[in-house]
Amino acid sequence: MDQEIYDFLWRHLNAVQENDISAYRETTAQDLTLYEWWVTPHRLDGLPFHEFMMESNAKLGTVFGSDGKQKAETRFDLANLAVQRYGDTAIASYTLLISTALPDGVQVISHNESRVMVKESGHWKIVHVHKSPSWPAPHTQP
Repeated sequence: MDQEIYDFLWRHLNAVQENDISAYRETTAQDLTLYEWWVTPHRLDGLPFHEFMMESNAKLGTVFGSDGKQKAETRFDLANLAVQRYGDTAIASYTLLISTALPDGVQVISHNESRVMVKESGHWKIVHVHKSPSWPAPHTQP
């Protein structure tokens, strides 16, 4: 395991999870591109989408994965993490498991992610994210 990449990835994911916009900006490229299958079937560009989501969640006292419910104890795990590093470029792929303690029990949601990182001027930045369902989705539209 590449500890440098692992530590950076964990810091970045914690920033998203904790609505830490400052750390998110430090770990994410301005020209970020991403696909989030549950949001839209189209590519999202730049930081404003997530910044709005994190600002809104912070105001509501919620975190990603709590489905808009009030803030609850939440943790995430990276199942089957694989890191491929090619000099100053790295790709992390894994299944993100988000566990949230709710009044009626723990809820676990998951999806597959790939995050592409580039090291520029000595600092890693996420430049692309691709998320897909972790359940067998149909290949063609119903």
